[in-house]
Amino acid sequence: MTKYTRMNKSLLAMAVAVALPNAYAEEAAKDDIEHIQIISHYDKLRTEAGSATLLTEEQLGEYEYDDIHRVLSSVPGVNIREEDGYGLRPNIGFRGVTPERSKKITIMEDGVLIGPAPYSAPAAYYFPQTTRMTAVEVFKGPAAIKHGPQTIAGALNLVTRSVPEFTEGAIDIAAGGDGYTKAHGYFGSVVNNVGFLFEAVNVQADGFKELDGGGDTGFDKNDFLAKFNYRLQQGDFEHNFGLKLSYADEVSDETYLGLTEADFAENPYRRYAATAPAEMDTEHQQVMFTHSMSSDNLSLTTRLYRNDYERAWLKLNSIEGKSPQEILLNPEAEDNLRLFEILKGEQDSIVPGAANFLTMGTNDREYYSQGLQIDGDFTFKLFDFAHELSFGVRLHEDEIERKHFEESYEMKSGVSTLVENSKRFTTLNTEHTEALSVYVEDKVKFDALTLGVGVRGELMDMHYQNNNNANDWLDKTTRIWLPGLSGFYQLSEDAGLLFGIHRGFSPASPAQSSEIEIEKSTNYEFGGRFNDGVTEFEVVSFFNDYSNLKESCGQSNCGDSTQQDAEFNGGAAHVYGLEAQFSQRYPLNLQLDIPYSLVYTYTKGEFKNDRRTTFAQWGEVRNGDPLPYLPEHQVSFNIGLSAEKWRTSLAVKYIGAMPEAAGRSWTEGTQEFTLYLEGQEVPSSTTVDLSASYDFDNYGQVYLKVDNLLDEDKIVSRRPYGARPGKPRQLTVGYKYQF
Repeated sequence: MTKYTRMNKSLLAMAVAVALPNAYAEEAAKDDIEHIQIISHYDKLRTEAGSATLLTEEQLGEYEYDDIHRVLSSVPGVNIREEDGYGLRPNIGFRGVTPERSKKITIMEDGVLIGPAPYSAPAAYYFPQTTRMTAVEVFKGPAAIKHGPQTIAGALNLVTRSVPEFTEGAIDIAAGGDGYTKAHGYFGSVVNNVGFLFEAVNVQADGFKELDGGGDTGFDKNDFLAKFNYRLQQGDFEHNFGLKLSYADEVSDETYLGLTEADFAENPYRRYAATAPAEMDTEHQQVMFTHSMSSDNLSLTTRLYRNDYERAWLKLNSIEGKSPQEILLNPEAEDNLRLFEILKGEQDSIVPGAANFLTMGTNDREYYSQGLQIDGDFTFKLFDFAHELSFGVRLHEDEIERKHFEESYEMKSGVSTLVENSKRFTTLNTEHTEALSVYVEDKVKFDALTLGVGVRGELMDMHYQNNNNANDWLDKTTRIWLPGLSGFYQLSEDAGLLFGIHRGFSPASPAQSSEIEIEKSTNYEFGGRFNDGVTEFEVVSFFNDYSNLKESCGQSNCGDSTQQDAEFNGGAAHVYGLEAQFSQRYPLNLQLDIPYSLVYTYTKGEFKNDRRTTFAQWGEVRNGDPLPYLPEHQVSFNIGLSAEKWRTSLAVKYIGAMPEAAGRSWTEGTQEFTLYLEGQEVPSSTTVDLSASYDFDNYGQVYLKVDNLLDEDKIVSRRPYGARPGKPRQLTVGYKYQF
């Protein structure tokens, strides 16, 4: 993809946003077939069992976040590991599962799996553009029984804009520090019963890191969406036919290489010269046909979908076979000093008596996922009890094809350049999965008690093929059934108790042998909910009992190319905690309100067995060792001041310290394993964000936001190679106009 092509796409996105015609607008329909609607957000007291959180379009617009990490900071039970400061490659976990590449949660867009290959390679290197979402739904515990394949932690559903019932549109343009710009626009209407929507987004920045020798360290992302629908009334049934087409691309100057502790203390936003060639280049396309039909007691939605994703990420792998992690942890060592100076561009690769080349690897991958999904709800009475039956089936197929290669680069006069004819392939393989998923859940109302009984089935056929060796292949079959029980007992008009128990699992990849066990757990939750129209309060305790905790090694969390995509058994483990959220809106006078909310999460995760592993985050673990990258305490506090035409909001987020590794190094006979970062922690951090807006009625809205108001310099991770910072203070000013 040429820079000229990318520039044209960026200009096209801005042109679409600015050139939308003015027209009269009515409020769009609030319900949409793409919305899962498990959350009864129109009721004063939500009576669904299980933990579920809905972030509305109004809430998403309050801080104008582009980063899903910041969006989810107000959701209890979410654990995150930041990486690049912009949320380009999110690392999200729920209830203590590893946040690494969000691979242990089910990620959906409009109710359909959106990860590149959710079964074969669940690491979510593609993540939808948060800017264009109109709702975000988070399901944990028994509330996630309808969504898989990852069923231990829960599911995240991102909801795109609905086709409007009347003509409407909007533009949203913004600019900020470090070359940040955003251009977002949409327009939709209905012509002869055919509705349509066109939407375009471009977000880009020069980056906040300072590359030795100069150069951009930012990104450029484009996103285009087109939707069409047709509604038809036929007897007692209303039919809705929909077509969704989307395209997204990204070019980002991103690297896995961080800094030594000393260099981070001096300038946390420095980037070494060796990372100058690094670049991620991606494209994503989606096609989805949807049909829904509904009557008074039956609704049925059918989705036929196809996602294609390709990426090429050029990044530093090693210097003369030595991992950058080894060099950065001990840069003054005799055998590391020269290599470290090459990383910084302070020495040339070739000098009299020595030649040390940089090895840059391009992880070139192509993915697809496709399937047919049917979801339904049926309400009926049986033996004088009200039943709400939910059911679904999904035929799904996905695949990843890896075409990884490495090339040698020479550092000369502070500039890293490609050595011609040095390309060599390192990984050539394909992993493929065909899966049948089914679920059924019956909710029965017994006076004040609503009881839900359900089961989910995941039936998978997986295949691995080494494309370098026709005789190196593996087929395996997995059949697993996951029961669940949930309930809600309404104590009064304003309060109720919820409880649940369900089995969860996470599949092993097609390439793993039978020695790698399926990750399984039994999950419990109990809590209560209160809402009297002024005060909302919810508290939920949870306990996840793992029979086997499983983890996989990627370059983002291991940095060891010899263990790329390997998986490891962790054995028994416990994760337990408490999630609490409280919110009120206090009327200061007739013109002013003070909305405020508090979210608190306590999570404790620990191994319940002794074992020796060669996994880069575990090493030798013992009973009671904590899980890595899991803070015990997280607090989010939001407070605002709002009037009829203006508002201001302040968000404070505290994240406790997190261990970088679980266990310790070990030696057994001639075998030795060194656990890098043993005993180290990601320090605790407090981040403050500010936003404000003023509405000019028919002339649009002006908004201002400041991310990281206190300009906190924080280490967000030391993996895979060295200390890396979060985003510094960034001021952004924007303008919105809706019609």
